[in-house]
Amino acid sequence: MTQSPVFCRVSAEETANLIGEGVLLLDVRDAESFARSHIETAMNLSIANLENFVTSTAKRRPVLIYCHRGYASEEFARLFCENGFERVYSLEGGYLAWGKQQSARTPLPGQLQTWLIRHGFPAARIDAVAANGVTPLMMASQAGNLKIVRALIAAGAALDARNDDGNTALWLACYSGRTDVVDALADAGSAIDNRNENGATAVMYAASSGKAAVLERLIVAGADLTIETLDGFTVTDMAATLECLTLLRRAAAKNSSRPEPSTSAKVRQLNF
Repeated sequence: MTQSPVFCRVSAEETANLIGEGVLLLDVRDAESFARSHIETAMNLSIANLENFVTSTAKRRPVLIYCHRGYASEEFARLFCENGFERVYSLEGGYLAWGKQQSARTPLPGQLQTWLIRHGFPAARIDAVAANGVTPLMMASQAGNLKIVRALIAAGAALDARNDDGNTALWLACYSGRTDVVDALADAGSAIDNRNENGATAVMYAASSGKAAVLERLIVAGADLTIETLDGFTVTDMAATLECLTLLRRAAAKNSSRPEPSTSAKVRQLNF
């Protein structure tokens, strides 16, 4: 357990122990992600109900907060500390780390093991690496195999492993054109704006290949449209079709007219 000046960062294993001691467990992911799956006994904390939790919870009660990856939870943890809570924890690595810790205790489903073997991977290694740095999740994503993608995510597969070109499973899902696979990876916490060896992102690939439906899903997931490649090109420069260009222009116009504050900014705007 690593001590921070205002709160403690805890591992997934330590989190399990704290849950057993009756800690107040708060999930700060979006409501949709929480509805799909969450740690048992957790309650969904958001900007909308934050004030209620802070003002109605006894300051002596221990509070443990988690998000997708362990970053946003720290902002909320600091706020709880600033409001007088004596024991506040943030789950290092977030829900992804929890999922990996839980999956390590559970044998892989037989169907997933069969798929791994059939595709040249060891039966029990969900993050094994094949030629060109390809992982099982990358292979399933490129093939558009939603069932296996979901099984690998549930088993704790590394979402943002990079192949020899610097691309992740999300990029390869875009290649397949399967918006449901793209959604599954994005919802699980895949890094939307990973840049490959050329500085290109998944949204750039979608726009340059004319995959409008995929492009739209990435925009909804919050893809950064201002990133430039190593050659200085933006996603708008790379749009291959009028439909893609129109989607990008609409998104840019919306973003410029209604800038979205960061989680930290939203939290700090609440004066308790």
